Amino acid sequence: MPVIHRISRYVLIGAATILLAACAGQKEPAQKLLQDIDSTVTAASAEAAKYVPDRLADVQSKLAALKASFDKQDYAAVLTGAPPVLNAAQDLATAAATKKDEVLKSLSDSWSVLAASIPDEVAAVQARIDLLGKKSGKKMAAGIDLDAAKAAQGDAGSLWSKAQAAFAAGNLDEAVSTAKAVQAKIAGAAASLKLNLPAGSAAPAQ
Repeated sequence: MPVIHRISRYVLIGAATILLAACAGQKEPAQKLLQDIDSTVTAASAEAAKYVPDRLADVQSKLAALKASFDKQDYAAVLTGAPPVLNAAQDLATAAATKKDEVLKSLSDSWSVLAASIPDEVAAVQARIDLLGKKSGKKMAAGIDLDAAKAAQGDAGSLWSKAQAAFAAGNLDEAVSTAKAVQAKIAGAAASLKLNLPAGSAAPAQ
């Protein structure tokens, strides 16, 4: 019996040694995979957070789970689960670039429409203000809040300059959002003047 016990003990020790060696052999490649995923996510995170935030969050969640497995020394789980997560991480940059192109095209199209219509709208409102400000237009100005219209028109002019500066600087997002604010001001001025602009004009673009 003592001999059998000794043999059994040696077998168990040998099995444990083999298992530890296997784990040790898996640790380094598992760690390397995690580092690759981490660096890939970091490189893509700025654009991905802006254009494909859901995909970024999904990859980050899966990476966190892999790191938890690594901390538990479950290197086999990391080696099995990491490759698809690495692929997803590598796809982030491409997905973000594609979405960015779509967004920029949409903004560019919106700017083209706004830039074509706003100057005429501003001119129409200014012409109405000038007319009602003249002595001959006093009767027409009855019941009209000319001061409010002038204030809104002044704000529109300032905002339009800001929008054009943003566009010149290549900041399409700010240029379009500011141009929409210009249209809102023009709409307010036109309403104060009881002026009907062409259909679709001076309404904030969607």
